[in-house]
Amino acid sequence: MATLSSLACPMPIAVNTHIVLGHGSGGKLSADLVRDVFLPAFGNPALNRLDDQASLQMASGRIAFSTDSFIVKPLFFPGGNIGELAIYGTVNDLAVGGAEPKYLSASFILEEGLPLKTLHQIVKSMSDAAARAGVSIVTGDTKVVEKGCGDKIFINTSGIGVIPAGLTLSASLVEPGDHILLSGPLGEHGITILSQREGLELGGELKSDTAPLHKLAQAIIKASPQARCMRDLTRGGLSSALNEIAASARVGIEINERSIPVRETVRGACELFGLDPLYVANEGKLIAIVPASESSATLAAMRLVDTGSESTDIGVITEAHAGLVTMRTALGTMRVVDMLAGDQLPRIC
Repeated sequence: MATLSSLACPMPIAVNTHIVLGHGSGGKLSADLVRDVFLPAFGNPALNRLDDQASLQMASGRIAFSTDSFIVKPLFFPGGNIGELAIYGTVNDLAVGGAEPKYLSASFILEEGLPLKTLHQIVKSMSDAAARAGVSIVTGDTKVVEKGCGDKIFINTSGIGVIPAGLTLSASLVEPGDHILLSGPLGEHGITILSQREGLELGGELKSDTAPLHKLAQAIIKASPQARCMRDLTRGGLSSALNEIAASARVGIEINERSIPVRETVRGACELFGLDPLYVANEGKLIAIVPASESSATLAAMRLVDTGSESTDIGVITEAHAGLVTMRTALGTMRVVDMLAGDQLPRIC
């Protein structure tokens, strides 16, 4: 007959160097993870209370609320990592809506066996990114899945921002004659992930454009009191953003290929693999649609911000071919730019 001592649960390992299932149990190991990993990086008065919710002081008026989940392979790449993506992705979603980002939540799904050293690196980068973006991580959650049931780490971030009084940005406000401003070269994030995943040496300095866009968005709003809308160019790239606006506003969009910046390294990689830069993901680029009368001043203001120093005017809104995006090619011909069908590059954000 088994003795009571033989049936007793073993004591947990005092020091863990990798994520174990117990880290998701809600018990001592979970508390250790919060105390040793998350609080040192994200600590602030709202989070430090460790309540089931964060009690926040907000300015009166409207708020913006956004959420996104992040999965990328590899976790670390030139120009960023999954932690920075998780912060900037949600910050940028708030910023292009005209909001000043304030607070984020951060939830983690960790795979059993993930090295704690890796988690520390990711969390540290998230802390640095949050500081750069001027936001606080005020609440969160952690779950652990069995080895083989995840892919090291998935992160969800939700964000709250304050929208200035009197400001409304919407694709529904777009009008024929408006100009489309692009904040910089396309495709750097997607091609960087492709090169890292496949072990490719593409030459040149290739790195992701991962960056916060809140200062750039604020500069646009200040320079263009009648700005119509903004979009950050993530999955689906420039093409998806433009097609969504054309369909929503029932307008035509015409862009000029010669005006769209693409670095030679990215262009060469796209030609090699049969990709179109218009469809490749970005993580630090946006478009702004503004009235023609405000386009020059807005473009000048964008170029004064580090994330917009290479901004260009790439096209106009038209009454013709409502719902369609067309592009005048470098050869002088016109082609339709359709919405992306399927994934050019999986697992890029």
